[in-house]
Amino acid sequence: MGAALVTGASSGIGLAIALELAQSGRQVFAIARGERGLNALRAAHPAITPIALDVTDREAAHAALEGLEIDVLVNNAGMMPPLGNFADMAMADIDTALEVNLSAAIALTRLVVPQMRDRGRGDILFTGSAAAHAVFPNMAVYSATKGAIASFAQGLRADLSPFGIRVTEIVPGRVETALYKNILDDTARAAMYASKAVQPEDIARMVRAVLDLPEWATVSRFDIVPTRPTPPAKKV
Repeated sequence: MGAALVTGASSGIGLAIALELAQSGRQVFAIARGERGLNALRAAHPAITPIALDVTDREAAHAALEGLEIDVLVNNAGMMPPLGNFADMAMADIDTALEVNLSAAIALTRLVVPQMRDRGRGDILFTGSAAAHAVFPNMAVYSATKGAIASFAQGLRADLSPFGIRVTEIVPGRVETALYKNILDDTARAAMYASKAVQPEDIARMVRAVLDLPEWATVSRFDIVPTRPTPPAKKV
């Protein structure tokens, strides 16, 4: 089945995907930053090899991937800048979002695709967002990064499909993860998850299903959203 590389793998969607791919029989190289996340990955599954790496450190990424033969790349690492009107955003938050959500994913993909092209096979997946395809207030920069990922995935597919490489954009809606942990208070989080949200494991199962398709079939994009919408706010 070959080896998979998953970024942002210490929690949420990334962790669920790493576990699902390991359980499917793949060797998984799982990228994380914090020691707690790395320790959790070491204990999660014997087929998971944790890699301590900040995806924005290009020299470190190049060194970490040297010699690895990657058949599946899951660009999942991402961050949500503080919610608010764009006019009030700090440039540091804007720069971080662009670097983590977009530049790092492109740079990491550039490290992996030559070997895939040489072998004539491979799968590249990007964790995008419904915010890339719809308008939400107070999320202009985040939406911009995910919109750029959507466009990059389309262009990459056009470049690489002649070589048998499949490219998939994952488009989650409301998922129950820690992404909003530091930017929403308890009341706002409770409202967001008042009805059952998509779980990280749901996305991981879809990723596995996409990878298990025959080589002549590609899922260019899949949207996965909650069956039930968030209840409307009660009038007071």
